[in-house]
Amino acid sequence: MEDIKRGDKLILRGLKFHGFHGVKPEERKLGQKFLVDVDAWMDLKAAGESDSLPDTISYTEIYRIAKEVLEGPSQNLLESVAQLIAYRALRKYTQISAIRVKVGKPHVAVQGPVDYLGVEIFRNRNDVSI
Repeated sequence: MEDIKRGDKLILRGLKFHGFHGVKPEERKLGQKFLVDVDAWMDLKAAGESDSLPDTISYTEIYRIAKEVLEGPSQNLLESVAQLIAYRALRKYTQISAIRVKVGKPHVAVQGPVDYLGVEIFRNRNDVSI
């Protein structure tokens, strides 16, 4: 895993979506804002040399996967939301060797100020059956 984390990656930060995920009925009815960060490890050398989009994956494609999951059918847990994003990206893009997905909820009912609460998962190609 350490070798992967030192390699090339696509980086998406601060993606914001309105979704209806959560265990509580009001979360599923009213929805709330979710914050998403994604790192997708892949070899970017060919793209760096060719300066050609076909040699990489467009950021917008990864964004689209996150959007479909966050704005799609409700999930109870952020763990499920993050894993759906990771598995869909790994299945669709064989160039991705590993992916990290962080999903946060900035508006949570806790006794004190927070930026957000959430989960972060790391999945590699061997974790998903294609």
